[in-house]
Amino acid sequence: MIGRLVVLLLAANLGWLAWSHGWLRVLGLAPQAQTEPERLQRQLRPDLVTLAPAPATGARRPAATEAPTAAPDAVAVREAPAEAPSAPASAPGRCLQAGPFDERQIEPVRRAAAALPPDSWRIDPVQLPGRWMIYIGKLADGGAVAAKRAELRALGVDTDRPGPGMEPGLSLGRFSSEEAADRGLDGLTRKGVRTARVVQERRDTPGYMLRLPHADAELSRRTRTLRGALAGRELRDCD
Repeated sequence: MIGRLVVLLLAANLGWLAWSHGWLRVLGLAPQAQTEPERLQRQLRPDLVTLAPAPATGARRPAATEAPTAAPDAVAVREAPAEAPSAPASAPGRCLQAGPFDERQIEPVRRAAAALPPDSWRIDPVQLPGRWMIYIGKLADGGAVAAKRAELRALGVDTDRPGPGMEPGLSLGRFSSEEAADRGLDGLTRKGVRTARVVQERRDTPGYMLRLPHADAELSRRTRTLRGALAGRELRDCD
């Protein structure tokens, strides 16, 4: 019994050996040849196959089931380019003026201002209001003026020269309206002044203002040349 089994196993092994080596190919019994051309024929669309670069040593490859996740309600923010600093704006300058001047006084001012840049200044016409003065005079001479000045100083009253055409005499104050001059005279009368009166020193007349609308630092420096022509008046901020 055992001998038959051994004979059968030996016959089976010999038959498999002959089949696997192709010895029985003439009988149509042989395994399918695994050659390179046959494997290429079984490939499906090999042009779609790409080779990925191998990951760097030590890098962790994500699992096939992993997918990048984003935080809920995350919003991508792109930083805006920084704006270039703007150049500082040049200072516009100040508006300066001097005056008022009458017809005679404005001519030397006009000639002196001609040395400044032509668009940096202008002469504006204005109306000069009338002016009233508390006046003592005319007195006899300079000696009488000095004596009267000493008398008024003893009463605590200041005096000034009255101006051309009213010498010799004394001015005790100038006012922009006749009513203001009358109130000033009442106050002097209470101090003991007896010979003063209110006179109109100047009627309403045309006048002129020198204006520099945009006087920067350089133009302000150059206005020093105007001082003689301004006859004691100072450049000040425009009204």
